[in-house]
Amino acid sequence: MRKLFTLLALSTMIISCGEKKEEKKDGFEMNRTKKEAKTEKASEGVPVDLDNKGVGPITSVSFDDAVNEEMAAAGKEKFQAICTACHMAEQRMIGPALKGVYERRSPEWVMNMIINPDKMLKEDPIAKALLKEYNNAIMLNQNLNEEEARNLAEYLRTL
Repeated sequence: MRKLFTLLALSTMIISCGEKKEEKKDGFEMNRTKKEAKTEKASEGVPVDLDNKGVGPITSVSFDDAVNEEMAAAGKEKFQAICTACHMAEQRMIGPALKGVYERRSPEWVMNMIINPDKMLKEDPIAKALLKEYNNAIMLNQNLNEEEARNLAEYLRTL
């Protein structure tokens, strides 16, 4: 009887150590394994183009060597009021991170995008590429005038 019990126990252990069969279940399954953090790359599908001035009323912008602190302060106030829902300085959100924007876009392009995003999204190739890259999240027209856009442009220099 002891031999039979030992043999039975031994065969149970051998069978239980075999390969585990995974059951396939229908329906929703949630996997909470940690994935690698995405590192942001400089707009993979969007080219850097400092010659493109965009589509709109702004054809020429010149920045002084030093940032105009008064304009930048007004721009910061406007940025915090209407832009932070979609943009951060160093982090990609609904829209692109804006730190270093003038290394990728001309000041004229930036201001035309601020003043006239509807027309830019329809006609400008870079704006179209950004729209595609950011899952068709359109930039809303905030109905800013040229002075407000210029203040925002000055503030973006400080980021």
